[in-house]
Amino acid sequence: MLNLSPSVEVFLNRLFWLAAPSRDTAIPNGNASPPPAAPGEGLAASPTVHGEYAVFVPSGASKKRRPMVVMLHGAGQDLDDFATGTTMNDAAEHHGFVVLYPGQSKQASAYRCWNWFDPAHQHRSHGEPARIAALTEHVAAQHGVDRERIYVAGLSAGGAMACLLGELFPEIYAAVGVHSGLASFAANDLSSGLASMRGTVRPPSVPSEIPTIVFHGDKDTIVNPINGIQVIEAAFGIDYPFRVDERVGGDGRRVTRRRYFHRASKLVRGEHWTLHGASHAWSGGSATGSFADPAGPNASEEMLRFFKAQRLPRGGKCSIDLPSKSAKLGAVAAPIDVP
Repeated sequence: MLNLSPSVEVFLNRLFWLAAPSRDTAIPNGNASPPPAAPGEGLAASPTVHGEYAVFVPSGASKKRRPMVVMLHGAGQDLDDFATGTTMNDAAEHHGFVVLYPGQSKQASAYRCWNWFDPAHQHRSHGEPARIAALTEHVAAQHGVDRERIYVAGLSAGGAMACLLGELFPEIYAAVGVHSGLASFAANDLSSGLASMRGTVRPPSVPSEIPTIVFHGDKDTIVNPINGIQVIEAAFGIDYPFRVDERVGGDGRRVTRRRYFHRASKLVRGEHWTLHGASHAWSGGSATGSFADPAGPNASEEMLRFFKAQRLPRGGKCSIDLPSKSAKLGAVAAPIDVP
């Protein structure tokens, strides 16, 4: 086995998340009706899988339409692995959320990486964002989801794609969750994608004003922690009012949280969690999944807690046409008590 220097190993790790050909792969026919997931199925294990995506439905009857979170895995992960590592199904059962797990295939990317850095996949009208949005509409209709309470979250490459979806489709997604990811339009090719992951400063842009919650470890060697700050700046700019609080969790991890407040309403519109000593892994997850850190805070619980306070204006709904038959897709611990 070759002995590589730490700098070479870090470069190869970063390259793993990006260096894969971009191709299209089929998703289920949007006009078809696959069997619905059984309530509570896959609670602590695997979600119910239908073709290129998976759906978790919480147990118990509900008189109201449920909220839904779309969860986008990182490179090198599949649906089962991501659901297991994040324990999002446990949090969704607790908070009453439907969970949609779109899956990137090896045909679209050798490492199942969403093509967030490719201009062909940075548009409303085509590419992976358009197709994930159409899948969101299909599953929301199938499961009677509340159209004012649909959210999107992801890890690493999935977090970068979640940012794109939130900015490109603000009429669909009421808020965005990003764990160890990158801001929208942080890159326009493989080279700039790698540079962004290393910490290249993103040019300023008009803030999207999309409610956003971010988690990032300050020892992340795959995606530089500056990217977490840049996600917040892309959403709110550099002078949005915020408050800072710190806490040490029961597992000894120190956390710094910034809460961003809307000037007029004083409501919390964003949160940025710095996980001190943490690497490139989902906080509060299960060690049985990849890129997951059992040490808290529980990012899944905290994201759903944040999402529950955000919703689209009344009447907001997706107006995207469902994909045709030939359409293709490119592809619980207690939360830390911070006042």
